[in-house]
Amino acid sequence: MSGPYVIRGSVVLPESELNWRFSRSSGPGGQHVNTADTRVELRFPLARTEALPPVWKERALERLADRLTEDGVLVVRADQHRSQWRNRETAAVRMAALLAEATAPPPPPRRRKRTPRRVNERRLQEKKRRGDLKRGRSRGGSWD
Repeated sequence: MSGPYVIRGSVVLPESELNWRFSRSSGPGGQHVNTADTRVELRFPLARTEALPPVWKERALERLADRLTEDGVLVVRADQHRSQWRNRETAAVRMAALLAEATAPPPPPRRRKRTPRRVNERRLQEKKRRGDLKRGRSRGGSWD
């Protein structure tokens, strides 16, 4: 692999906790597909890891709950490329991005602001104008 995959800040995916599995891919590759194990499955034990700060770990477990296996393992698969090496890179980058998104702090709460009086008046004037226009159509125009 091409080095440590940064999740956020100085936190990286620990190589020692990553579990790689390889299998035959169904993607492009001709006869090569029948002989080479190019599909990559990367497994990361999120529930048992010590690499993430406790707050990040709790956040990630909550946000990725539907993606985890029953024993708290996060699984990412990659089989887009014809080479195992490129699929390994893709899976690791995708895992790091997934963990970065899951451990990000929540956005600040939205502060409600008052609608300016002029905006409200303009909206009501437009509603009145449209209503008058529609009422004018139903009062027996030149169609009768």
